[in-house]
Amino acid sequence: MKIPIKFGLMIAAGVMAWVLIAHQVVANPASPVHSLIGPIFFNVLQFVMIYLGLKETERERGDRLTFKEGLKTGAFISFVYALTVSLFFGVVVAVVGTRWLEHEPDFGRVPTTTLIAKAFVLLFVGAMFLGLIYSTVISFFLAKRQSEG
Repeated sequence: MKIPIKFGLMIAAGVMAWVLIAHQVVANPASPVHSLIGPIFFNVLQFVMIYLGLKETERERGDRLTFKEGLKTGAFISFVYALTVSLFFGVVVAVVGTRWLEHEPDFGRVPTTTLIAKAFVLLFVGAMFLGLIYSTVISFFLAKRQSEG
């Protein structure tokens, strides 16, 4: 259980560092740095960390994982990431306020609490959903086959 926590927290740390650094360097929240490059970075980071987490699990066990074991480990990594980054988002909203959300299409048209709740849910569910997809793909290629024993 240590590996999912370790790799989930590493993804979250990378995302947190990106968000804090990118918002310091590029002040405009509507910039492509935030709207295009950021999500690409987050997804590549999540994919790579799930892969590395599964490989470390294999090394620790001394044997290849089954598809189900790989999928569960990847899902746990994604859960730790999703939960941690959602908590980080809550802290950011509490400290910075909603000025980083002003570029959202619904900003000003819906209550701020609704916008924040929607962002929380989409962040958590999106991280979990993509994590399951990434875990499935990676586990498919790394899994021990029945013919291997």
